[in-house]
Amino acid sequence: MAEFRQSTKLHNVLYDIRGPILQAAQQMEAEGHRILKLNIGNPAPFGFEAPDAILVDMIRHLPHAQGYSDSRGIFSARTAVSQYYQTRGIQNIHVDDIYLGNGVSELITMSLMALLDSGDEVLIPTPDYPLWTASVALAGGKPVHYLCDEESGWQPDLEDMEAKITPRTKGIVVINPNNPTGAVYPEETLKRIVALAEKHGLVIFADEIYEKILYEDAVHVNLAKLTDDHVLCLTFSGLSKAYRVCGYRAGWMAISGPKKEAADYLEGINLLANMRLCANVPAQHAIQTALGGYQSINDLILPGGRLLEQRNKAYDMLNAIPGVSTQQARGALYLFPRLDPEVYHIRDDEKFVLDLLREQKILLSHGRAFNWVRPDHFRMVTLPNVKDIEEAIGRMGDFLSRYQGN
Repeated sequence: MAEFRQSTKLHNVLYDIRGPILQAAQQMEAEGHRILKLNIGNPAPFGFEAPDAILVDMIRHLPHAQGYSDSRGIFSARTAVSQYYQTRGIQNIHVDDIYLGNGVSELITMSLMALLDSGDEVLIPTPDYPLWTASVALAGGKPVHYLCDEESGWQPDLEDMEAKITPRTKGIVVINPNNPTGAVYPEETLKRIVALAEKHGLVIFADEIYEKILYEDAVHVNLAKLTDDHVLCLTFSGLSKAYRVCGYRAGWMAISGPKKEAADYLEGINLLANMRLCANVPAQHAIQTALGGYQSINDLILPGGRLLEQRNKAYDMLNAIPGVSTQQARGALYLFPRLDPEVYHIRDDEKFVLDLLREQKILLSHGRAFNWVRPDHFRMVTLPNVKDIEEAIGRMGDFLSRYQGN
């Protein structure tokens, strides 16, 4: 009988935050164990509900959402996205520069498939959101990771970034606010990245899905506001996180900069958009209402809000564990703590997370799943309520007090 094997195109494609560790957790759940999942930034299971206005608007439009839409997306939603960026001081993103997608993930893959030839390079932060690395590899490209410096609050190391630019480099990925570190980049840092892109003729891929989830005095600056017409910038955002509707898969990509010079590339994006016919039409109808209505995310991130209080509790408790330290998140939904190698002799961070899962029934993501360079970090979501965070980190501390490494 013939044997069927996966394509060699997948040999360098990894997405470990939904890999063997999650499979082990699912097996434990099937056996009757209750697992506290701190591995995925999915607000709904933690009691964060979508705004009622979004639900009502989707329901009202269901009778009219049974057919395909324009491959870019419905006009009203694209208009709302364009107008949103106008309120952010970006005047060169028009309705036809917007592509709606089944979440940002689909659009990331499309944008890279349309650009990269075999061996082309894309600069991606380490640690990263691993879909970027996986999508570059799937498109036949080579992911090249530039360092983010933990001691400076996980800011990009711009010298390392420039040193890794070669004649094959096509673009720079900037994840801001950052997943997994929670860093938010100052305007001066972003201007220097734009200058590098202009100097070397590179595309900027701006992953800004967490732009509305900011804490205290953090300020988010859209990269497209800084690129003007000099640098091609693809901005990615959507409803999943700020509006708590990950399952709706409602994302967008906004293209700004020298579009005339990028006409051939954009034709490739159009081709791929046409091939997938269109994004999920019912969810497209949620976009206009979400962007134009009351921004309930502010109730969650301001003093007294759940997201802020949970972040603070997790930060305080993690830093109180001997040998554990974490930078404070200024945005997004995660912390990326460090395990001191002098205290915990961990050679395999995936095994560490599996050991914690099996003993304490707590599911985390190991640091190397985010293409971090050493086995000394893990990512924790800060979505559980304060009581569950106290329980989870208390059990982590108990586990670590006895853990000798691997």
